[in-house]
Amino acid sequence: MATTTKPQSPRMSDEAVKAKTGKNWDQWFAILDKAGAKKMSHPDIVKILSSKYEVGPWWRQMVTASYEHARGMRDRHEKPAGYEISVSRTVGVPLATLYKAVANAKSRSRWLSADELEVRKATANKSLRVTWKDGKTSLEISFYPKGDGKSQVVVQHGKLPDAKAAAKMKTFWSNALDQLRETLK
Repeated sequence: MATTTKPQSPRMSDEAVKAKTGKNWDQWFAILDKAGAKKMSHPDIVKILSSKYEVGPWWRQMVTASYEHARGMRDRHEKPAGYEISVSRTVGVPLATLYKAVANAKSRSRWLSADELEVRKATANKSLRVTWKDGKTSLEISFYPKGDGKSQVVVQHGKLPDAKAAAKMKTFWSNALDQLRETLK
């Protein structure tokens, strides 16, 4: 559970959440406060939204996580299985070129130490599932076409042990993907 006491505001606007759920953040937070959600687990809060309100699965998670962040029950980047960060970059190369630069060990060694990851599953030009060099944390690396010879890579690094490790890896992947982009110029 989070150690922070500073409430965090939701990342999505009131208008967006109301358009999709019928209520804005203040209304959801008042409902959850009244239900005693500050003393509940994540699954128990989701269960309230599932059983009493017509909120879709994705939105149940969004409302619950936002509530937990706003009430100081969860740190930034904290997920049920640890901490997770996400970093993305759009690069001016075709999708196949970007994918090869990450998936191929020789190409990857130009911008990232070759021994830092072990690819468990690869779907060409779409995604990689990877074990990080620590053998404990995981990466999901996704690739998206962006048109006109551009493509995007998104690295999600999960199962991180704490907020400090999450911040460190957020910086690491920001720098690494900047280096990747430089090598592909």
